[in-house]
Amino acid sequence: MKRSSSGISPVVATVILVAIAIVIAIAVAFWASGLVGIFTRFEKLEILATAYDSKGDVEMLVRNTGSSPLTIDSIYVNGRPGAKYELLQNGDVLNVPGGAQTCDTKTGLCQPGQYIVINVADTGAGEWISGVTYEVAVHTASGKLYPASVQIP
Repeated sequence: MKRSSSGISPVVATVILVAIAIVIAIAVAFWASGLVGIFTRFEKLEILATAYDSKGDVEMLVRNTGSSPLTIDSIYVNGRPGAKYELLQNGDVLNVPGGAQTCDTKTGLCQPGQYIVINVADTGAGEWISGVTYEVAVHTASGKLYPASVQIP
């Protein structure tokens, strides 16, 4: 009795197994790169300018230069929280660059690349004093503090 071999050759089987292994490796690489992108996002707020305006307030032009959204939740003056502030799309002295997207002025949520003007009304303990340099810092919901100095004329 003679048996006929009707299977595939070992060379073809090896080529098929290698191709399947390559496809699985590529799929795992794409999946892993997606996870890396999620875990390497970071928050970074950049204070581009500070100025004392004609109304007696300090204005700060800030931008989210990180890769993750952030929420502005308070302003510190000389290390103390509780300064009165409001979030504006444009201020008296400092304006958001033309065509730029602005942060949500109601919630303080800033997506990556968005700008906002923060108007700090007073020091939280009285009026600004002429000739004094104040440290005004933006505090975010994640607990980070971004300071800048402004001298009152």
